[in-house]
Amino acid sequence: MWWVYALLAAFFASLTAIFAKVGITGVNSDLATAIRTIIILLLAWTIVLIRGEFKGIEFLSKTNLIFLVLSGLATGLSWIFYFKALQIGEVSKVAPLDKLSVALTIILSVIFLNETLTIKTAIGALFIIVGSLFLIF
Repeated sequence: MWWVYALLAAFFASLTAIFAKVGITGVNSDLATAIRTIIILLLAWTIVLIRGEFKGIEFLSKTNLIFLVLSGLATGLSWIFYFKALQIGEVSKVAPLDKLSVALTIILSVIFLNETLTIKTAIGALFIIVGSLFLIF
């Protein structure tokens, strides 16, 4: 079932690029990111409250909080740079290059999370890296 959510994430990420490119026309990319973030904040908290998942907040450990904050900071920086890239670049080049994060995530998951790197995954990551370099040069 995880792959259904992953495909939905990919679909909505692609819509994000298209909608963002139109939405940032003539707008400062940082302001656009801030507006987008407010919408995401409202959506996420609405889902948590409707589903009654707020009660889980009391079970968060210090480690949970630290890494969720770090993840939030990384996400925020990613969005700021992504919107800036979209503002000055073509969506058809920016969006695929942004997905270089997939290959980087594979590498980092092996280094920091001790995940197993299969030959199939390594080849897939290599194709992503080569494709990204092809788009740049």
